[in-house]
Amino acid sequence: MRILETEHLSRIFGGVVAVNDVNFQVEKGLVNGLIGPNGAGKTTLFNQITGMDKPTKGRIIFNDQDITGLPAWKISRLGIARTFQNIRLYKDLTVVENVMTGLHFTVGRDPFKGRFAQAFKSYFTAGSENKDVYLQAMEWLEFFSLEDSAQELAGSLPYGKQRELEIARALAAKPSLLFLDEPAAGMNPAETEHLMDTVNRIRDLGVTIVLIEHDMKLVMNICDQITVLSFGQKIAQGTPEEIKNDSTVIEAYLGAPDEEEE
Repeated sequence: MRILETEHLSRIFGGVVAVNDVNFQVEKGLVNGLIGPNGAGKTTLFNQITGMDKPTKGRIIFNDQDITGLPAWKISRLGIARTFQNIRLYKDLTVVENVMTGLHFTVGRDPFKGRFAQAFKSYFTAGSENKDVYLQAMEWLEFFSLEDSAQELAGSLPYGKQRELEIARALAAKPSLLFLDEPAAGMNPAETEHLMDTVNRIRDLGVTIVLIEHDMKLVMNICDQITVLSFGQKIAQGTPEEIKNDSTVIEAYLGAPDEEEE
C-alpha cells in the first residue's frame, strides 16, 4: 500500500533544476532509502514533501490527500515528521523539554507562531494536561535510553545522543511517515550499528521511514526499497539487491560491486 507519492515534482532555483520531474513512491510500513551523489536533489525533495520549500511544479500526495505547498506545521499535523542533516535542537532547553516540543502538535497549538522556545517553559509548567505531555516525553526518552539525561541541556549531550534526541522529538509528534536526513552523518561505527537497530525498532512501531544516507552498508542492510537520484532525476527504484546490481546506478553513484565491498 502506498502512503506517499510525488507526481512530476520539480524545483527550479533560477536556472538550476534541483529536482526534475520526479515520480517518487513510498510504500507503507517499509524502510525506504533515498540515495545519490552530493547535489542530486535528495534534501530538496525532502524539503518539498515536508513543507520547508514549495515545488515549482508537480504534486505531492500523502494518504490520498494533496499536500502540495502546505506549510510545514500543517504537514506535520497530518502525520509527516522529519529530522535534518544538521542537528536542529533547542540546545538551551533540557532533553525532556526538547521532546515535549514535538508533543506540542498534539495539544492543538501552532508552534511556528510567536517566539516558541522562549514561551515554551511558561506554557508547560502547570496543569494535568501538561504533566501528561511530560510523561509522554519521558516514555520517548526511555525508548531511546535517554531518560537518565532528561534534565540535562540538549546541547551537552554527545553527538550521537543528540541525533537520537532529534529523532525522539520527531516521533513525539506521532507521525505515520518519518523522514531522516543523513541520520548516520558524523557517527562512529558503534553509533551507526546502534542507529540501524533504532530504525528497525521504529519501523516495528508501524512508522514508515524514508532516509537519505551515504553509508551504503546501513542503506543496504536496513532498507526494503531504495530510490536513486542523480542530477535531480530519478534513475532507479527497487530492492537493495536490484539497486546494487543496476548498471545505471553503478555508473552514476555506487561504482563497481567489487569496489563497493572493499
